[in-house]
Amino acid sequence: MAAFPFEIKATDGKARTGVLKTPRGDIRTPAFMPVGTAGTVKALTVDQVKDTGADIILGNTYHLMLRPTAERVKRLGGLHKFMRWDKPILTDSGGFQVMSLSGISKVTEEAVTFASHIDGTKHVLSPERSMEIQADLLGSDIVMQLDECVAWPAEEKRAREGMELSARWGLRSKTAFGTRDTQALFGIQQGSTFENLRRESSERLQEIGFDGYAIGGLAVGEGHEAMCEVLDYAPGLLPADKPRYLMGVGKPIDLVEAVYRGVDMFDCVLPTRSGRHGQAWTWDGAINIKNARFAEDESPLDPTSDCPASRDYSKAYLRHLFKAEEILGQVLLSWHNIAFFQALTAAMRAAIEEGRFEQFRRDFAARQKGG
Repeated sequence: MAAFPFEIKATDGKARTGVLKTPRGDIRTPAFMPVGTAGTVKALTVDQVKDTGADIILGNTYHLMLRPTAERVKRLGGLHKFMRWDKPILTDSGGFQVMSLSGISKVTEEAVTFASHIDGTKHVLSPERSMEIQADLLGSDIVMQLDECVAWPAEEKRAREGMELSARWGLRSKTAFGTRDTQALFGIQQGSTFENLRRESSERLQEIGFDGYAIGGLAVGEGHEAMCEVLDYAPGLLPADKPRYLMGVGKPIDLVEAVYRGVDMFDCVLPTRSGRHGQAWTWDGAINIKNARFAEDESPLDPTSDCPASRDYSKAYLRHLFKAEEILGQVLLSWHNIAFFQALTAAMRAAIEEGRFEQFRRDFAARQKGG
């Protein structure tokens, strides 16, 4: 019996829509999880994030264990109380950031040792320590196993080493996590772009048994087409009755194509990161609000949106904010982008329920103009 029941409401081809039921609320799938790196979705209040329709956010183990430290978060009542978010939180294991941010990291069978990007202090992250931080100290609802995300491109030998280590760490993560009623543990499929390795990874993870399964090691530079080629088979290697989570993805077109191939959950820093730099995602693709053509454009980003940032401010005003380097510009575009990603997942859920997802996918791609 999984910690959190997952009910699939409707399918359309490989695309599915459903509900992952947690003690802190239902997660409607397909779901996009805004990334709350250091206990905040950048530039937004939790109420703004909630109002966009987000059912769940993601927290970063690596950043929180370094600052303010997981022990301090625990003393202050856990991550939900600390940041005032009462809905579900998924935490990543910390492994990806260790590999990409630490500068100096050393991977052994036992653990990964790394230097903090903040002050250079040495830290050790093992599967057991990752479980302690996520489940016991931060109090995450969905905990991710510690894995090794191999850089792309990778030779098959290197990809196999990373996949096998991730599988062994998956077992150690599960053992340390134990059985919990109010928290779930997800395993992570690895194997780079090699189908045989992803198949073996999936088999090994299913032997261990997890509450959900993630597809890791994508969105690391391989490009949209190569990612889609992996997604043509990777989700189908995972159990159909458990949620499937594609980590670190992505652009709106990536989400639509991944849902088409059977993925249920996503996270990405893109909406807020691009929002801080003046990029707004719309149903007609991405626009750069700093462009001169918006200088006297009185139309909002999306007059049909429920989000005030999308509906109530002119493009001319938003452009002015960026040109004047006013912080409000970054807030409004981040808010708009998160709202757009939530509107996109809601539209996908409706299209799947109504059996018109193939048409939705074609129309969306045509309007995005390669955005």
